[in-house]
Amino acid sequence: MELKQLEYFVAIAEAGTFSRAAQRLSVGQPVLSRQIQALEDELGTKLYHRTGRGILLTEAGRLFEQHARGVLETAASAKSAIHALDATPAGRVVIGMPPSVGAVLTTALVQQMHTEFPKVSLGVIEGFSGHVLEWLTMGRIDVAVLYNAPSVHTLATDPLLTDELFLLGPASDPAHVGAGPLAAARLARLPLILPSRPHGLRVLVDDFLATIGIAPNVGVEIDAMYSTLSLVEAGIGYTILSYSCVHHLIAAGRIRAWPIVEPTMTRTLVIATSTQRPMTNAARALTRIVTSQVQALVADGRWMPRREGLGAGG
Repeated sequence: MELKQLEYFVAIAEAGTFSRAAQRLSVGQPVLSRQIQALEDELGTKLYHRTGRGILLTEAGRLFEQHARGVLETAASAKSAIHALDATPAGRVVIGMPPSVGAVLTTALVQQMHTEFPKVSLGVIEGFSGHVLEWLTMGRIDVAVLYNAPSVHTLATDPLLTDELFLLGPASDPAHVGAGPLAAARLARLPLILPSRPHGLRVLVDDFLATIGIAPNVGVEIDAMYSTLSLVEAGIGYTILSYSCVHHLIAAGRIRAWPIVEPTMTRTLVIATSTQRPMTNAARALTRIVTSQVQALVADGRWMPRREGLGAGG
């Protein structure tokens, strides 16, 4: 039994004749006759009495009409609900990201989601990239923004940008880094405040410096970005981070930033979803907004700095 057969049956019952129903449905009358005959054969009973003036429903036909209309109404309601879901994302969606990303992205992201998709309930969780990846794999979050994601079949990833890392230091520059870019080899002589291993940033810094034959001079290990920046501002030492999470502190003259050169230190920021679970419309909307927000932050000079004046003053 098919929905099309039910539609034909109800149309004939309403029109009173096969010819008028065929005209209304824009199908040939022989097609209607074959479909109704197949329906009657499946049900094992006649649904119409044929008369000289048209058709009349049998007792079985009148009973079947009630059920047929109910099925068609349910199908139409389901189709409408699916179309509405496509048009207006709704439901809960959760995104995870590192604190360095959340510091610059979360406010604008939440504001835009609430404005454009008011039926979506948004959750935001911050953690190290390794933790964010684990949450995505376990299904705790729906969308992940993280650095240097592994290439595995369980992840669908799209690059957002190549993020350059900078040396950040006190406005007073007690180690006399000076003006202009900093050669990477000089990092071995600066007192650094870095997270402990296996934090992704620490692994990146250690591996990067190992390629040029040096090790970081780590005076303090701390796994909290905001505490790290407070120590830097207080003159305790220097750290290495993305410009995006400290642009406001640099603009206020509270800390300074120096590009690292010979070589440059970078990492790739991606947006990721799990291939093991279906992606909801709310998650799709969220990924689109994350991508557009990152592009806007780059265009505004809030993610990557304009080179003039970096490291030259307070």
